[in-house]
Amino acid sequence: MTTLARWARTEWGPLYTTVRGPLRERGWRAAPLTLGAVCLTAVLQFAQNRTWGYGLVQEWGTVRAADPLLPSLLRTPLSLFVPALDLPVWGALAQVLFVIGIAEICLGRRRTLLIGYAATLAGTLYARVGVALGPGHLLGLPASDALVVDTGPSAAVVALAVFVAWRYGARVTAGAVVVAMVAEVLVKNNLAGKEHLSALAGVGLLCAASALRDRYRAAAQRGPGRRPFPGSGLPPIQS
Repeated sequence: MTTLARWARTEWGPLYTTVRGPLRERGWRAAPLTLGAVCLTAVLQFAQNRTWGYGLVQEWGTVRAADPLLPSLLRTPLSLFVPALDLPVWGALAQVLFVIGIAEICLGRRRTLLIGYAATLAGTLYARVGVALGPGHLLGLPASDALVVDTGPSAAVVALAVFVAWRYGARVTAGAVVVAMVAEVLVKNNLAGKEHLSALAGVGLLCAASALRDRYRAAAQRGPGRRPFPGSGLPPIQS
């Protein structure tokens, strides 16, 4: 086995093994949430590119920092599935199918929804804080960004990719996603890139909370007075 093959097995082996079983047994029935998300994203993209549907999607599924907070929060769950008008929809659909599909199988539907929504909400709230801080602040945004529509599914996809990769030991992959998002902001300093970074900050907190929870559970199972086994890793989440 070559060095590259050994590295690939170490990096992606646990993740591949977890995903392969359910897909072999049930096919895409193993990820009904993902199929629903793909269909909903496609329908919303079709609707917002039609005269009759553009206003409806804008009213119910798009969020801007300039909007009142309560209506924005009510729109946030649907905004997760509204793709950007200026980007190819096939890219968004592929991201949703691949990343959310893997996350659903590895984490389960409830955790996938929780992490995806938390990442989207982090981006939505950051936009408001950034505009309030103003362009003179390190974390600030120009006032014009208050009129820019939030990121759609991309923030959730980024957060889920990092969480699943970290949880299953694919640390290089998780790091590569983080580096790519930082590079995005350095190359094109726009609202979407900064919302991706806020989603990464949110998922970082979730990773830390998950690690602490697992260590607490492991310590409780070992009982008092017993030290943890050196080098023991966190058990993967199974759906």
